[in-house]
Amino acid sequence: MSEILIRGAAVVVTMDAARRELSGADVLLRDGVIAGVGPGLASTGRVVEARGCVVTPGLVNTHHHLYQTLTRAVPGGQDALLFGWLRTLYPIWARFGPEEMFTSAQVGLAELALSGCTMTSDHLYLYPNGARLDDTIAAAGEVGLRFHATRGAMSIGESAGGLPPDSLVEDERAILADCIRVIDAFHDARPGAMVRVAVAPCSPFSVSHDLMRDAAVLARDKRVMLHTHLAENDEDVAYSMARFGCRPGQYAEDLGWVGPDVWHAHCVKLDTAEMALFARTGTGVAHCPCSNCRLGSGVAPVRALRDAAVKVGLGVDGSASNDAGNLMAEARMAMLLQRVAGGADKMSAREALEIATIGGAQVLGRTDVGALAVGMRADVAVWDMRGVEAAGSWDVAALLLAGPTRVRDLFVEGRQVVGDGQMLTIDLPRVVERQNQLARRLMG
Repeated sequence: MSEILIRGAAVVVTMDAARRELSGADVLLRDGVIAGVGPGLASTGRVVEARGCVVTPGLVNTHHHLYQTLTRAVPGGQDALLFGWLRTLYPIWARFGPEEMFTSAQVGLAELALSGCTMTSDHLYLYPNGARLDDTIAAAGEVGLRFHATRGAMSIGESAGGLPPDSLVEDERAILADCIRVIDAFHDARPGAMVRVAVAPCSPFSVSHDLMRDAAVLARDKRVMLHTHLAENDEDVAYSMARFGCRPGQYAEDLGWVGPDVWHAHCVKLDTAEMALFARTGTGVAHCPCSNCRLGSGVAPVRALRDAAVKVGLGVDGSASNDAGNLMAEARMAMLLQRVAGGADKMSAREALEIATIGGAQVLGRTDVGALAVGMRADVAVWDMRGVEAAGSWDVAALLLAGPTRVRDLFVEGRQVVGDGQMLTIDLPRVVERQNQLARRLMG
């Protein structure tokens, strides 16, 4: 039996059904599960002192493109809208291979872990030069984060009216066959799963009507989730209207892309009818505020989505369109944007933290993570509030209103991934050095 007692936290933010916040409390982790939450807990195992700290559930990231950590701040794409940005980056990504995918995923996952993230989705939709989804799953196994790998795809190249170059698209039969392969090889439907797989054609402007439809049929046959980009900006909506004769939400509904087993990234330009559709069907949204700002896509209607009871989680999106992967910073930005759009009372720090934890877990179909309660998986973040960022703070809301944005300790399935602000599972300086070598090679 393995036990860790996180003892004497200033505040434990449980995100349980009652949204309790417990002062001077402990959290007991036993064999990968939370065995106790409250004051005065005892353990014969290891003790982690949490005096002056806020303890929260691990954060959940619902949308990322980990491979893009190799192409941050690329000239030519820094000031472009979505479609222009993609056209700048596609030729560079076409030169990736398995090592680029693996190393960039390690870097992106470590960056997430240091920001308090214990579970992340990743949307990998291009596979040049022998790269496979297996490369990112292997990286997640080494870093130690809970991982929802999505088998993305692009099948409509420029010559057929799509956005990506023809060199990056795949044959649709091969795409579906590989979806079956990776689901059979890696998907774990059990509670506490460290790896799950979803089916994720990239977007309506890079795959065919048939692939979208067939992917939904395949995913439901295999009982896995579905993911894609939708209604990201005005260009995206205009493309849908011109090519399909309908708005993105209608296109998604027509192809079976709504339901509790579906989540869409961005959704900045959903209208009221589309929001009602998502609420009625239980469809989830991955909100990516920093990327939406970076690409000038707009402010997603998160307040309206939440008020309509649509499931909303956070996503850092790709590190070439953010260009960071800090999920606590993402939660702060989500809060600030809703205030800019609607007023200072439109989103509290606590609601933003809820979206970043239990909200993301709900979007990814997980009932076993996202809260600190007995029986939940032991995914826990410990935030030291004694530093300069939070000095003078009166309330736990300081975690988002002030800081820190870097976690002190992080536990995933009861295993420590970050300790004293440092990665414990991989040699991060060595990985970063290799990442920079690969980036310089791509520049050449």
